[in-house]
Amino acid sequence: MKIKNLLVFLSVSVTLASCQKHWVDPEPVPVIPVIAPAPNQPFTVIENFENGTKGGYDAADVTLATGSWNIDGGLLGAEANDVKADKKSVRLRGSQNSATQNGRLSMNFDIKNVQFISIKSSLANFADGQRPNVDPTPLRKGFWELQVSKDGGKTYNKIGETVNPTSTTTLNTTVFYITDTTAARYRIVNTSEFNGASRVRLSIDDITFTGFGNSGVVANTQDTPPNDNANTGSAEAPRGVTIGADAPPATGDNSNILFGNPSNANMVLTDNLLLDQGYYVESYSASRGIPNWVSWHLDETNTTNATKRLDNFAGFTGLPSGAYQVQSNSYVGSGFDRGHNCPSADRTSSTLANSATFLMTNMIPQAPQNNQQTWNNLEQDLRSQTAAGNEVYIVMGNYGRGGSGKNGGTTTTIDNGHVTVPSNVWKVAIIIPKGNSDLVRAGSGGNVKVIAVNTPNVNTISEDWKQYITTVREIETAMGGGFNLFSNLPQSVQDALETQRATGI
Repeated sequence: MKIKNLLVFLSVSVTLASCQKHWVDPEPVPVIPVIAPAPNQPFTVIENFENGTKGGYDAADVTLATGSWNIDGGLLGAEANDVKADKKSVRLRGSQNSATQNGRLSMNFDIKNVQFISIKSSLANFADGQRPNVDPTPLRKGFWELQVSKDGGKTYNKIGETVNPTSTTTLNTTVFYITDTTAARYRIVNTSEFNGASRVRLSIDDITFTGFGNSGVVANTQDTPPNDNANTGSAEAPRGVTIGADAPPATGDNSNILFGNPSNANMVLTDNLLLDQGYYVESYSASRGIPNWVSWHLDETNTTNATKRLDNFAGFTGLPSGAYQVQSNSYVGSGFDRGHNCPSADRTSSTLANSATFLMTNMIPQAPQNNQQTWNNLEQDLRSQTAAGNEVYIVMGNYGRGGSGKNGGTTTTIDNGHVTVPSNVWKVAIIIPKGNSDLVRAGSGGNVKVIAVNTPNVNTISEDWKQYITTVREIETAMGGGFNLFSNLPQSVQDALETQRATGI
């Protein structure tokens, strides 16, 4: 390893039948005391270029997992000759004859508190006169450099030394040590030798930003792949939950049901069964095979991308004796997705956190378009609030019987009647600036935003969640039986917040 200026070089080879519920309003809880702020947490933000699409070399903006990027003189390559860690990488070229093909890969957003940036690169395996043992000597050489902008992309300065990838088959990792942790954006510039009018093509993949504190960036990966319900294999082994140090506290600020237990769920009623899964809390209905509601807290410490989406769906071993255990393959052929309540992408701080979200007790049969488009868009918009300096308290639930998935018609149950398909799926969120004494601050009514969305569980739904905005009070009425969201707030505050109809975030 060699440290020079700001650069450290490391080369690493990469070879809910409906049931009648009787809710009882819980007793008010005392005001939560001020809790000292937690120390800065480490973060990892990864751009792997798997979410976007770009097929030409002319400059264009592309929306990726981490935000908007400009690819000027490059594309997202998925061919055999594109060297990549997964399915796609950036093929960066550049031309001396085109002002729209400059060979630059640029962030259109800032990131802060970065201490290290690692980038995987290689020569692309195309005929650019650069391939050892294929092209005649002298071989054309590939180069790139990392540049930084502190003024929103108006001007850039080079960081460290020029990188010279030499392999056409293997990605190697270069790590940059960043000493200035203020907000900045970065770009990669292809400075390779020319093969005719175009530069030698490079493959760029897996740009990783590591640091401490709030990065200002939330990586919005789609939470449900298109063929989420396509598992036709045997059921995965059921498991329980292991709660790590990264789980929200059990009580007080940032706890998952700080604003109340809306159905007074407990450990006795099997159709209003309280399950504290550490990373979220839920009321589960054993007769319906789905949650009644799931509640969790969200801030930037939950979405550090310390782990990727695990997709390790499994039944839950912690249900009472005699309760039906929904399995990982219980939704097969139903036309419905295994729709997360607490999303996978809201819990990426550890494998324990992400794994907890894949328990089938966190799932409902959700119409694919509802899950993958409408709900996914809402989830991403809520996650973006944490990058804006806010924290969010979220409750998701459902009611009714009968939805319409990709198979058409109306389906009331799946899995031989063990799993109810709800008619409606809803979500409520309280958004407040990051801070302490959250109940007190929300009770003061200042700078508090409430979002309530209620969607039909159908496959013909609009992807725009704002078309389904409602009020908290209307959701409570639909749930019936004294269902009471925000029950830990004074009634006068509830009346004010629960009748707000937002226009968006």
